[in-house]
Amino acid sequence: MKRRAFLASSLAASATAGLLPSEARAREAESSSRDYYELRRYHVRQGLNVRLLHDFFRHAAIPAWNRIGVEPVGVFTVVIGPHSPTFYVLLTHHSAESVLTAEDRLMADPEFRRAGARVVDTPSTAPVYRRMENSVMRAFEAVPHIEVPEKKPRIFELRTYENHSKKANLKKIEMFNTGEIAIFRRTGLQPVFFGESLVGASLPNVTYMITFANLEEREKHWETFGADPAWKKLSTTPGYTDAEIVFSITNRILRPTPYSQI
Repeated sequence: MKRRAFLASSLAASATAGLLPSEARAREAESSSRDYYELRRYHVRQGLNVRLLHDFFRHAAIPAWNRIGVEPVGVFTVVIGPHSPTFYVLLTHHSAESVLTAEDRLMADPEFRRAGARVVDTPSTAPVYRRMENSVMRAFEAVPHIEVPEKKPRIFELRTYENHSKKANLKKIEMFNTGEIAIFRRTGLQPVFFGESLVGASLPNVTYMITFANLEEREKHWETFGADPAWKKLSTTPGYTDAEIVFSITNRILRPTPYSQI
């Protein structure tokens, strides 16, 4: 329990770094009404292991995650982006406590251990995946909960904006919350989630996911967004320009698996 409390306080501290004590307390209290996201990346080799992981997520992991309240769960493969084949798994947690305890609860679930044995009990001489990386994010105020699109053929765009400092990171989050996300919605860029990264690589950064029917629709809506007068005004406002607050952008196009809940 001491370790869990320490981790919980560490998450809160990373989320409120740079704020005054009163601001930090208010922000921590407000965050309890927002989702937390865990984004996992499983890097695998082509061949049998791809099928094994599909079976693992479909029949063992997703049902077990849902049993402990982690839902919805998205599982995606790469259409355009580095490191293919890679499974992107998005876990939706409804509290920081869920983030901290989910792995222990999963491994204590006998049904998960049984259904997922081929992955859970894999020997070191024959690993199913080469490595797993993950990050933890807290939902933005403007999109406090995940928004699951209609279940039909579609693609998802996952974008990460790295910032050169925490001050710049908070400024970009402010920009999204106070204007940019509203312009996204109006111009056809449909949000799934927006997250402030609390734990992970290349910090500080923000990551978000939007969705489209296909690549043609994606191109059309990004063009509409780029030409929007409100966006042009916002993006040239001192303090909000890319040159001031965005260090680099990473972009990936993903496709949901047939069993993905997102």
